[in-house]
Amino acid sequence: MVSEHCISRNKACQIVGFSRSALYKPTVDWAAKDAPVIAALNEMVSKRSRWGFWKCFHRLREDGHEWNHKKVHRVYCAMKLNLQRKAKKRVITRERQPLGTAMELNSIWALDFMRDTMYDGKPFRTLNVIDEGNREALRIECGTSIPSGRLVRVMDQLIEVYGKPQAIRMDNGPEMTSQGFMDWAERHGVKLLFIQPGKPNQNAFIERFNKSFRVEVLDANLFNSISEVQMAADEWLMDYNEYRPHESLGDVPPVAFLPRVFERNDSSFKLST
Repeated sequence: MVSEHCISRNKACQIVGFSRSALYKPTVDWAAKDAPVIAALNEMVSKRSRWGFWKCFHRLREDGHEWNHKKVHRVYCAMKLNLQRKAKKRVITRERQPLGTAMELNSIWALDFMRDTMYDGKPFRTLNVIDEGNREALRIECGTSIPSGRLVRVMDQLIEVYGKPQAIRMDNGPEMTSQGFMDWAERHGVKLLFIQPGKPNQNAFIERFNKSFRVEVLDANLFNSISEVQMAADEWLMDYNEYRPHESLGDVPPVAFLPRVFERNDSSFKLST
């Protein structure tokens, strides 16, 4: 237009509504410039589709990437990965019960049951056990039925690997209040901390763990058998303990926050906390 109509560049820019400075500013290929960030985010969300921005960002920093949060967030939004936030529901004000924080491993374990269904509608349950000392998930036991006898067997197996806890925090489900489980606790000298009925906030650590497990595994997959559920749970449990950042632990995984030390004996492993 400038050479054809013999007008100045300033006049031509005014006619087309174009910034004059843009004539001299080189074009930026953002797709090529952001390619490393795009590749890193694609690799992360392909395996962990329910992670939000900050969890992805802190994990990228842990992996050695030095991009600031503004750049990562711009690319994250451009890729339409930002998840819709759920509004907090207003709850009835109640008297809060104290929830002590364990400062060492095997001080307090927390356990709870969850329920879901497979693709054909058949229900199944999971038994989740964590250590409140470092929020480490010790076990996710899956089955169509988990009665008190199986609960006792699972706890015996955990004690063989991790040692005996001083106390266990849980709700008032029939498996936990059964005579068999109470006899097991008395036999091992483990204190049972039953929360008040209808107040799951008194067992907040396991409830928060349950939410993560439901969103990232149960709601994100369709299962045809218990073996598939157990396989997915075991894989996610390892990722949760060793790779997934925890906001409450300073954005590091549980095993990095407070690791366990396993010592090999002649015939078995011994845990040193």
